[in-house]
Amino acid sequence: MTQNTSSAVMQQRSEPHDSLDDFPTPPWATRALCEWLVARGFSLGDMTCREPAANRGFMVRELEDFFASVAASDVHDYGAGYPHRDYLLGPSDRTDWTITNPPFRLAADFIRTALAFSDVGCAVLVRSAFLEGVGRYGSLFCATPPSDVLQFVERVPMVKGRYDPGASTATSYCWLVWNQRATTQDTRLHWIAPCRKRLEPLCHAESRSDVNVWSVFKWWTKS
Repeated sequence: MTQNTSSAVMQQRSEPHDSLDDFPTPPWATRALCEWLVARGFSLGDMTCREPAANRGFMVRELEDFFASVAASDVHDYGAGYPHRDYLLGPSDRTDWTITNPPFRLAADFIRTALAFSDVGCAVLVRSAFLEGVGRYGSLFCATPPSDVLQFVERVPMVKGRYDPGASTATSYCWLVWNQRATTQDTRLHWIAPCRKRLEPLCHAESRSDVNVWSVFKWWTKS
């Protein structure tokens, strides 16, 4: 029997209801967002940022290159030294930006919390399929549509439990951005042009080191 490679099947990323949804963000995808924000006139170097689903820090390290400060935390301890905190219980203070790759099943809750505690805006990295659905439209997008949708034209491979730049995926991802200073509720669609090859060398050495450790592990287990 051949594999069903239809887009409807290939874009599924099914996780148990209580799963941590541990899919680290490729660092270059974060840099692509930050470059887009800077190009739109946001002075990120004068702003604060929160990453409430920090995981192992792949996104945090790139955000720190752009923002004045980044407050990172996660509901689970992945060993990166970030505070252990349930974001949906509410942060203790406000921030300029909230930027994160939230668990898919909790993404709408993360967005609502981010909008309540972010003065300038928030951005979430989600599967493009997140834009679909009558229920999500009624509970989120109808009243609070994103100001901008940034659709990656390249694939953004995410692998459960690790960052593997050699991985491939059929899943499409986009950034959803809410600009709190926007003067209209219209949503604008943008494409993120191919940029992975250019941005990957700029990413933090710690991320590349983590990848090298995983590569050695894969070689050892095969030998």
